[in-house]
Amino acid sequence: MKAFIFDLDGTLLDTLEDIGRACNAVLAAHGYPAHPLAAYRRMVGNGFGRLVRSALPPAALQALTPEALTTLVDEARAWYGRHMRERTHPYDGMPEALAELARRGLTLAVLSNKPDDFTRTLISHYFPQIPFAEVRGGRSGTPLKPDPAGPRAMLAALGLEAGQCFYVGDSDVDMLTARNADMISVGVAWGFRGLEEVRAAGARHLVDAPAQLPELVPRNT
Repeated sequence: MKAFIFDLDGTLLDTLEDIGRACNAVLAAHGYPAHPLAAYRRMVGNGFGRLVRSALPPAALQALTPEALTTLVDEARAWYGRHMRERTHPYDGMPEALAELARRGLTLAVLSNKPDDFTRTLISHYFPQIPFAEVRGGRSGTPLKPDPAGPRAMLAALGLEAGQCFYVGDSDVDMLTARNADMISVGVAWGFRGLEEVRAAGARHLVDAPAQLPELVPRNT
């Protein structure tokens, strides 16, 4: 194994409060009911547009024109962009685990459905000392995970074969991404969805804490 590619939200960073606050702010501004922050655990992971659609009441969503929905998504993105580093933090032990993987010579990368600009900003802010070889979020013209187009493009850019790479994530979307791109899936316990979801989605490996990630590769790697 030569590389670890990571999901972002719920895997590297606990971003739930800032995401939920952004959506709730926009919902409240338009007279829609807000959600408990914990409810957003089931809504994140499929891109910002899907997140806002999931947060809206079903009747309201059906009544919105495509243009009005786009406006709400843009408002939520803008609010999030202004506040996305207020409550977000790395999971305990994650910076140390990443540093150990880098010390052993593993290639590290990030592939997220979060918009590309947000993904890059958060990684550079919270992990400035980690030598990520590639960081990609959702980009125009590239389908979101679990479509294999994004991971395959990343593998090509890194010069790696899929079977040489672990893909680490906290959701069924992440496990499907790994399977669709022929990478080795690693499901984490500390994220938004929990072990039962990643286990049911076919995770090849399960880890309870970031410190266990280096244990997936031999000591002499």
